[in-house]
Amino acid sequence: MMKRFKDLSEKEILAVAISNEEEDGRIYGEFADALRDSYPATAQIFEEMRVEEASHRDRLLALFRQRFGDHIPPIRREDVRGFLSRRPVWMMRPLGVKVARRQAEIMEMEASRFYSRAASLATDAPTRELLNMLADEERKHTRAAGEYEEKHLTEKAKSDESESHKRLFMLQFVQPGLAGLMDGSVSTLAPLFAAAFATHKSWDAFLVGMAASLGAGISMGFAESLSDDGSLTGRGSPWIRGTVTGLMTTAGGLGHTLPFLITDFHLAVAVAIAVVIVELGVISFIRHRYMDTPFLQAAFQVIVGGLLVFITGWLIGSS
Repeated sequence: MMKRFKDLSEKEILAVAISNEEEDGRIYGEFADALRDSYPATAQIFEEMRVEEASHRDRLLALFRQRFGDHIPPIRREDVRGFLSRRPVWMMRPLGVKVARRQAEIMEMEASRFYSRAASLATDAPTRELLNMLADEERKHTRAAGEYEEKHLTEKAKSDESESHKRLFMLQFVQPGLAGLMDGSVSTLAPLFAAAFATHKSWDAFLVGMAASLGAGISMGFAESLSDDGSLTGRGSPWIRGTVTGLMTTAGGLGHTLPFLITDFHLAVAVAIAVVIVELGVISFIRHRYMDTPFLQAAFQVIVGGLLVFITGWLIGSS
């Protein structure tokens, strides 16, 4: 059974406050550790916030010992109604810097509200004074965070973290998505156009294209998610990468499959070929934009590969 906040004794209020500060300090320490390699300046901000939480805990412990002795009731925020339910984002590796900052804002807001309400229930003057002081300090943490950022996030640090953020975005989303798009766009060409030229029926080609696209998406998604758990490479959650890869693989195949819903076979083929040209151009641009590949070189590699697969399908279907 969870206790109502207003039913807590002053001893239990201080015990919850101590538990909260210890937990928040550990969370900020986890944020700092998770971000230290990619975002060192932001990690230092969280390290200073961890030290601040430790200071709050020590002041609360001193008051508790003075009033109630050394035994602290094992009551936590989870035992009291009214606290926000927290998602354990600090357990995620790699941790997104924006996610960590947003979680910290929520934590500081909740701490300020807790101390304000706790002070209103306290009857002991020193306890009320300390709780009000902590409420004020938690409210000031937003400004303190700005001071921390001004101190640690210099222009060079911001530039370095921006570059790191771009690298992580490329590793976690762009590369898996691009791999899926390329595989879906190129690998499904042969079975799709082989079926089209073998049957000269749009619907038959559409069914083959759908099967090839969905099958390739499922296969690529599982292959990507099982290839690397991201713990050492920093490439993010394997399930997110697998989902991105699978969806982009399917999308790459569906792009030139959907035109075969057109009943006129020759028109369907013409539209499908036009879509293929657009797809290969988009892939070339993405490789140029995010992979630093010269556009002409990227276009040559992608178009030649796509053309060879298309010719393979055409030759097999026409034989």
